[in-house]
Amino acid sequence: MNDTLTPARPARRTLGSIVAAAALTAGLLGVSAAQAPQAQAAACDGTTGVTVVVDFTAVGGGIETGCAPGDPASGLAALTGAGFPYAFHPRFPGFVCKINALPATCTNPTGNAYWSYWHAQHGGPWSYSNLGAGSYNPAPGDVEGWSFGAGAQPGITAP
Repeated sequence: MNDTLTPARPARRTLGSIVAAAALTAGLLGVSAAQAPQAQAAACDGTTGVTVVVDFTAVGGGIETGCAPGDPASGLAALTGAGFPYAFHPRFPGFVCKINALPATCTNPTGNAYWSYWHAQHGGPWSYSNLGAGSYNPAPGDVEGWSFGAGAQPGITAP
């Protein structure tokens, strides 16, 4: 009789361990999501922080604006400071291929769809960046823009 019960106990323990691990993982994911910065809905005021505009139109979203407070040291720091997490292309370090996990698959930097990087003053025209976001140092009051596609500027005027 003990022989028939013995296999059931490890199975219950394993199932219990799986449930406990799943609960722990869900809890950790909840903490991670809560700690990840979220994009703010408004632009920074004139001289406080760097305003970041991300145009997700080509990847099924809209245009979002956030504020990176203070004086971010780079365009990448402004992007994350405004609540937009990013990822580099696995084969091209330094090349941003995802913002807010979009698009679902990284594209080649030589392709016709990529995250283009722009600069502007509040209410001014966009100008395509001649530096990568890791090398560019935006000043407080500047507006940074990102747009996915074939190099088109963000679809709104710099706020």
